[in-house]
Amino acid sequence: MHFRELNESQLLALAITSEEEDGRIYRDFAEGLRESFPATAELFTRMADEESGHRHRLLDLYQKKFGEHVPLIRRQDVEGFNIRRPSWLTTSLRPEKAREEAALMEQDARRFYEAAAQKSSDASVRQLLGDLANEELKHEATAESVNAEQTETGAVEQEEETARRIFVLHFVQPGLAGLMDGSVSTLAPLFAAAFATGNTAETFKVGLAAAVGAGISMGFAEALSDDGKLSGRGQPWLRGLVCGLMTAIGGIGHTLPYLIGSFHVATSIAITVVIIELIVISWIRYRYMDTPFLAASYQVIVGGVLVFLAGWLIGAG
Repeated sequence: MHFRELNESQLLALAITSEEEDGRIYRDFAEGLRESFPATAELFTRMADEESGHRHRLLDLYQKKFGEHVPLIRRQDVEGFNIRRPSWLTTSLRPEKAREEAALMEQDARRFYEAAAQKSSDASVRQLLGDLANEELKHEATAESVNAEQTETGAVEQEEETARRIFVLHFVQPGLAGLMDGSVSTLAPLFAAAFATGNTAETFKVGLAAAVGAGISMGFAEALSDDGKLSGRGQPWLRGLVCGLMTAIGGIGHTLPYLIGSFHVATSIAITVVIIELIVISWIRYRYMDTPFLAASYQVIVGGVLVFLAGWLIGAG
């Protein structure tokens, strides 16, 4: 069915189901965010209450005009509407992303009410739809005022710190552990093979096998180490995936130069790549783990040098 084919009763029925759906989505947002982000959860609870008020006003007018039975007409039944993403898929949204999605929902609702009001020929229906279009505009102002209140009380700042901590626990920590393991632990077998054989093709195979094997091992180890329920570290499969991929990337980075035929050129580039990897690891520890950069660099570089020397001594001997 196309929007232009809807009559007044169908427009109101569509508006009723749309308000009900939006209200439930906002309540799902609030429930999903309540534990870690109570200030944002309060915002969505208020918005859900306003959607409920809109729905009751639409129902009252529908019953007066068309009776008790309200046909089920949904957005997906009418051409031209943006279909809402199922709210159970958005429970892992960060607060700022949830706010952005809510803003888009409000814009869609306002455009619908403006178009429906222009299409309606019934004065009372037209007036209510126009009023609701104006109120959807006020929702954004309401959200901004609530955000201002929460900013003054420090609630937003606290939520931002919570979001940062969750990001570190879910992604940075497992990714950093994988990158460190892949960049450091694969140095010994790679350079041992390099100095033992002097053959770049064989060295590449050893390095690739070490990187892939370490990635698989670290991925499973991270995924099976903690279910995340008590520690708050997130889904184990996601942590394992991040850790495994970063481990493999860390190992492959200094392995790729051995695709070059010249042993000395490949080794020089590989050593340069290792230095870059260690600097990146030090910066990540400084940026997200509050470790002083010099201390982080010293710890990582000393470990990397020791592993490199072990590989070189074993391979050269």
